[in-house]
Amino acid sequence: MLEAVRRLQENIGRVFFGSPEAADRVVCCLLARGHLLIEDVPGVGKTVLATALARSLDCTFSRIQLTPDLMPSDVLGVEIFDRSTGTFTFKRGPIFANVVLADEVNRTPPRTQAALLEAMSEATVSVDGRSIPLDPPFMVIATQNPFEFEGTYQLPENQLDRFLMRVRLGYPTPEQEARVLEERPANSPLHALTPVLTRQELLALQERADAVTIARPLLAYIITLAARTRSDPRLLHGLSPRGSLALAQASRATALVAGRDYVTPDDIVSNVLPVCAHRMVARAASTDTAAVLDDILRSIPSPA
Repeated sequence: MLEAVRRLQENIGRVFFGSPEAADRVVCCLLARGHLLIEDVPGVGKTVLATALARSLDCTFSRIQLTPDLMPSDVLGVEIFDRSTGTFTFKRGPIFANVVLADEVNRTPPRTQAALLEAMSEATVSVDGRSIPLDPPFMVIATQNPFEFEGTYQLPENQLDRFLMRVRLGYPTPEQEARVLEERPANSPLHALTPVLTRQELLALQERADAVTIARPLLAYIITLAARTRSDPRLLHGLSPRGSLALAQASRATALVAGRDYVTPDDIVSNVLPVCAHRMVARAASTDTAAVLDDILRSIPSPA
């Protein structure tokens, strides 16, 4: 199993030359059955990283370029009248894929953003009163530019909460940028990428992540962390039970990627910011939720 994870990491590393930690976060999010939000300025490799993951899997893949005029039916699908039979048939939209890349998700209006909510939360799509299940595995990888950029809409809190992780890539190091300039991965290397993990292998890895053990003192550590966020005066809304569950699941996947069948305190701490920061609401716009989380982490004794 660990060898399959290494194949996946190496294949992504063939075309994504940015932060290795960010690439590992993407893999952990996949194994945890979560959805991923990649947020950063244009041009730092968000789409390359998302596409590299999708092309490394022998699964169905679709890309939605989200624009201001995109309608919910463009994402979910539409009923089409068949004159030969006199009946309506449902033409499936791009949401019906194992890996869905929602590029620049915050450039589309809230109504279309909301069309993703049920699919991300329940792995189903409701059309004309009937519910259509999505085939597993199902993962949405969304990219977005910072909210202050022109032409962007802020994602509502209930949609942000559907993303297991939010990661920022940052600018590459001089060495990484030199490699980008030399090899130009967005061109031929990315298109030449081939799958290294089958659908069945991925499902088996996800089940393996579910079986990773979290000791009771570590569960108590997560509960204490969540409780501190809910009582912190700087926060309007702290970490919800869904957020606690997400932190535990991300920690399991992190342990699996490291080759362990048990979670350590470091697995939890390393996931606190990417899993929790975007789920909390500060009382003041100037308050950084990541800084609040850092303060809370320092105040809680480690169970190690």
